[in-house]
Amino acid sequence: MTKNGKSGLRSLVPGWWQLTHYQWQWFRQDSIAGITVAAYLVPQCMAYGELAGVEPVAGLWAILPAMVIYAMFGSSLQLSLGPESTTAVMTAVAIRPLVADGAYEAASWAAVLALCVGLVYLIAYIARLGFLADLLSKPILVGYMAGVALIMIIGQLGKVSGIPIQSESLVGEVQDFVTQFDQLHLPTFVLATAVLFFLFVIQIRFPKWPGPLIAVLLATAAVAVFQLDQQGVKVVGTIPAGLPTPLLPRFSLHKISTLLAAAVGIAVVGYSDNVLTARSFANRNGYQIDGNQELLALGIANLATGLLQGFPISSSGSRTVIGDALGSKTQVFSLVAFGVVVIVLLLLRPVLALFPTAALGAIVIFAATRLIEWAEFKRLWRFRKTEWGLAIITTLGVLGTDILLGVAVAVGLSVIDLFARIARPHDAVLGKVPGMAGLHDIADWEGTATWPGLVIYRYDAPLCFANAENFKQRVLAAISTEEPPVHWFVLNTEAIINIDITAVDMLEELRRELAKQDIQFGIARMKQDLYGQLQPTAFLKNIPPEYIFATLPTAVSAYTTLYPASANPLDQPST
Repeated sequence: MTKNGKSGLRSLVPGWWQLTHYQWQWFRQDSIAGITVAAYLVPQCMAYGELAGVEPVAGLWAILPAMVIYAMFGSSLQLSLGPESTTAVMTAVAIRPLVADGAYEAASWAAVLALCVGLVYLIAYIARLGFLADLLSKPILVGYMAGVALIMIIGQLGKVSGIPIQSESLVGEVQDFVTQFDQLHLPTFVLATAVLFFLFVIQIRFPKWPGPLIAVLLATAAVAVFQLDQQGVKVVGTIPAGLPTPLLPRFSLHKISTLLAAAVGIAVVGYSDNVLTARSFANRNGYQIDGNQELLALGIANLATGLLQGFPISSSGSRTVIGDALGSKTQVFSLVAFGVVVIVLLLLRPVLALFPTAALGAIVIFAATRLIEWAEFKRLWRFRKTEWGLAIITTLGVLGTDILLGVAVAVGLSVIDLFARIARPHDAVLGKVPGMAGLHDIADWEGTATWPGLVIYRYDAPLCFANAENFKQRVLAAISTEEPPVHWFVLNTEAIINIDITAVDMLEELRRELAKQDIQFGIARMKQDLYGQLQPTAFLKNIPPEYIFATLPTAVSAYTTLYPASANPLDQPST
């Protein structure tokens, strides 16, 4: 194979290259991490199966292809791919209207949804749309995850209490829980509370232990010893023998269109979470993440999951944290975890069948509490109140609407926030600060002096249709506040990295308007990219070359040479 061929194979299947260059001294850490992650994910993935509205064992089926495929196609060395809370709850919401009767119908639609999500990822990979994840800003993600966490907690109230909750709305579920509290099933509630308490204690005292596995095994032992299943405590029940076989799920073509919007929403949220988690651990371990390669890995993994009767998947932050804490070096840890899960499914089905659903519900609630980043809400409040407000609005939007509509709300708010920053950016009139190098915003410093008749203006954003009129009005306002007649207006373009035709026309209109007032339009610190965009325009052709300055000091020097009476009281301009 040619050198280019090797490079192409490494780019397409980075995991294969890693395996062929594997250093066996890493295997001890990878194997320990893989076994521990497997111990953690068995009860967790079963809980997420319940959360997705399908049989708990579907969570284990969904993890099988994910671990192997991501080990081959993923670009992260630490990421754990498979069932996770957000995509699970979004799956439940998406398939609920389509489920006619029985778990098989739910399983079929969940698998179809996984196939749709996989196709969305592959289309995005071909179109190289990895940048779209950046539309979800940090405040939006913090608020969105908090809303999802609250939905997860409310959705488990019936499982952990034994109260028959029939409503499908959030408010209705809470209302049913409160009004029917007299129907609380005490053994179920006590078991779930004990599991939840145990998980928090383990997390605080022994964070590297497989808390969910230990908790669910203890709960299963309690079911067996005290025969709690005969006292009304629900258990997982019989699990199909063997491993799942590839199967194209049954579906109705006229109904599948309703899943497409859900598939896009799940793909956007799943990919955003995946890339953010992968980048975090890549930065920590000193390597790079390929955003488009992540789309390919997620696409293939979701297609395989759909064929193996699973549901949509993404990355798991908790499992990734555990693997990294135990020193995982490569995706070999995922292959070890895969082997452990296969052994569990083949040999330990009777134990899995006795898992109490109340314990699985407690695991979901425990995971949900970790999605609410209280520290981030506090940090947003301290940093900027509007950022905190975006997070709160997103949380309320997710809670007050269908969760898939919440995705659209989150993306919409991110775009609105971006446009608001571009449309109304910071601007400044620049002057000389005594004893300080450079020119600075006169609003930031007392005693700042400007050169009479000269306005040096900076606009801190690209110029486009969204802010063109705002720019013009703020320039005119800055000029009007000058007491002596203004002779020159110099635009400091250091922050203007791009411009569109609407803004170009506005600049020409502004130049003509200033010319009528005998004000010369000048430009300083223009980057080559901006010059290339302006070069063919009438605006730049109407600016004499002697009024285009490489630096601000040269602009000030040219002005004071022409108008010596306007010399600044602070004497020389800054260098």
